[in-house]
Amino acid sequence: MPSPFPGMNPYLEQPAVWQDFHQRFITYISDALAAQIRPDFFVKIEEHVFIHEPSGEERHKLLGRPDVSVFETPGEGGVTLAEPPANSVAALVACIPDVEFEKHSFIEIRDRGNRELVTMIEVLSPLGKHYGPDREQYLMKRTVLMCSPVSVVEIDLLRDGPRLPLTGVPECDYCLMVSRPAMRPDVLAWAVKLRDPLPTIPIPLRGSAPDASLNLQALLHEVYDAAGYEDYLYHTPPEPSLPDADAEWARQFVPAIAE
Repeated sequence: MPSPFPGMNPYLEQPAVWQDFHQRFITYISDALAAQIRPDFFVKIEEHVFIHEPSGEERHKLLGRPDVSVFETPGEGGVTLAEPPANSVAALVACIPDVEFEKHSFIEIRDRGNRELVTMIEVLSPLGKHYGPDREQYLMKRTVLMCSPVSVVEIDLLRDGPRLPLTGVPECDYCLMVSRPAMRPDVLAWAVKLRDPLPTIPIPLRGSAPDASLNLQALLHEVYDAAGYEDYLYHTPPEPSLPDADAEWARQFVPAIAE
């Protein structure tokens, strides 16, 4: 069964669902592109790895600070306490705090002949949108690619979080961007409202190869059906919540949200 919404389904944005949807959507995009671009190009799913370190206070938190050393004296019973020599630096017992790793999948299209990167496709996640080191890390990569012969495609299907830098785009719920090297600094952009169907976007390749295309709405319906989201998606309200007018509009598609 396809998604009941004509465009993006706002229930897919809730944190308990988004990671699963993101991973499935990436896979369906990859499969749809591979069928179009073979054999001259190939598609790979790669991963950003975001490392989240503890705060400075947590990093320097010590478990103990011994003033003396304890050791056994060979051939004798008991133990001997050894005072540290004057002016020496005492050893500390410290701990290595946990470091959290988060992985975020993205898509690469590469040339079969020389394996060069041709196009990068990013389906944005909350990590890449909210202000902080993860967003900065992604924007640095984006800037480097924009100065190269690589095409960049961004698919932002999240209402939450500040938009990535992109001038000339009106207020919208979702935003799509295709950046071709020959057009820069201009890009193609789609400002999509909640009630709009998702568009079909071109995926640039290289040389004389024609663009591939992605029918995002059709792919969303396929993912929704394959994942069986209808069985559990609507037990909680959308996150972030919908404005009153949009919430009223959404009830016609999913009557259960009115309960």
